[in-house]
This record gives sequence, structure tokens and C-alpha cells, in this order.
Amino acid sequence: MVSERIAVIGGGNMGEALAGGLVSAGYTSKDRIILAEPLSDRRKYLNSKGFETVAEGPEAVVGSVSVLFAVKPQDLGVVLGQLKKKVTTDHLLVSVVAGAPTSRYTEAFGDSFRIIRVMPNTPALVGSGAAGVCAGGSATREDLSAVLTMLESVGCAVEIPESLMDAVTGLSGSGPAYVFQFIEALADGGVRAGLPRDKALLLAAQTVMGSAQMVLELNEHPARLKDLVASPGGTTIAGLHALEVGGLRAAVINAVVAAADRSKEMGKIKEK
Repeated sequence: MVSERIAVIGGGNMGEALAGGLVSAGYTSKDRIILAEPLSDRRKYLNSKGFETVAEGPEAVVGSVSVLFAVKPQDLGVVLGQLKKKVTTDHLLVSVVAGAPTSRYTEAFGDSFRIIRVMPNTPALVGSGAAGVCAGGSATREDLSAVLTMLESVGCAVEIPESLMDAVTGLSGSGPAYVFQFIEALADGGVRAGLPRDKALLLAAQTVMGSAQMVLELNEHPARLKDLVASPGGTTIAGLHALEVGGLRAAVINAVVAAADRSKEMGKIKEK
């Protein structure tokens, strides 16, 4: 467990997911995390979860070693302006802001600052996150390793070139929402076929989790695992045919590309 204080700038869903995940994983403790969140109702909610909060970023930075930026892209310019005289080169800056390149931070603070850009996802809250990571500014391999260790405590993390961070955003950053929608649709199908809602949802969620676990643990291509389920003339191949007719494969690919493109657009947003 690390003893350094971590400031999280932004107490929204991602900020909460990362903070909660790091605590649940034993990476740090709640008394070592402080969240800066301007909305009073949100601060009260975070306080009810046992987290210390403040209204402004500068208050959170004081005494912290790492500063995690988890604000909306359109709010980043204001936040960087507020922290310009508060952060120093002793701080390790970690950005989880969608679409924001490391150059946004070096432009605001200077090339001597250490920046690690991360695109995590909300399953970090339950220790099953997936994140892409890259370094910018004067960040060292040691800095990158430290952030990788942090993220691996709440799931998996991979180092990638910054040029591919928007693709990570479209895939794993936004991916949980696609999967949640698929689980909902799968459960709806079960209800349509006669299953009670609660049992259909349980079976759908467990099926998705178990299938993902097979891909990760068996080291088999998903197509191979699919073929093992689909026997000739059986129920599964009938269902797969219906998915192909409905365009599931193309729709998912288009969703990832659309989200990646939107991430690129958001990276061009400078001010609110």
C-alpha cells in the first residue's frame, strides 16, 4: 500500500471509480485520497462514501504527490489555469481526461512537468478495469511504471503510443457502455422468451462475464470459442445468423470508431 497522498481533480463517475477501485484493491487507503469536486451535492455523496473532498483543485494539490485529472474535457482549460501556480515538477500528473493530449499539460505548465496520460474505464471500481497508458512531458520510465502499477491494481493496463489513445477511448474507455447495453438486450431476449426479469438479467450478466473470462484464460481466438458452441443445425447457429442479419458486428465496429473520432474532436476543445 502506497503512503503518498493522491489528489483527484474531479469527483464524477470516473474519479469515483478510480478512487474507489484503488482503495478496494488495497493500493491505498481512503485517508490518502482527496477529491476536488465543485458540486456540493456530489461532495456530500462522496463524503458519505468516506472520502475527503474539497471544492477547488488548488486545495487538493497541497500535500499531494500525485495529481489525477478526471474532469470533463470542456472544463480542463479552467482547471489548468487554477492549478498553474500550485503544481510543481515534484508532482506526478496523471490525466484521465478523454481526448486531452499530454501537450495540453505541457502547454499550461511547461515541458519540465511529468505527465502520464491514461484512458481507464469504470470497471476499475470493481477491480476489473482496462486502461491504455502513455507518457508525456518529462515523465520517466519510473513514472510510467508507477502509474502502470497503480492501474494494474484495479485491472489491466497496457502501454501504447499516444497516437493510439483515441482508439483506446473508443474501445475500452467507452466499451463498458456497449457491453451494458448488450447485457440489457440479452436479458430482454430472455424475458421475451419467457424468463422472469431478475433471472434473465443474472443469466445474461454471468454469461458475458464467463465468456470474457474464457477469452482471457484459454488464449483462444473468440471465433474458435464461438465455433465450439455452435453445432451444425443447432440453436446457437440460428441465433448467430440472426445477429449477422441484424448487423451486430458492423454496429459494434462502427461504435468504436465513432467514439474514437469523438475523442479526437474533444481533444481540440480548449475552453468551456
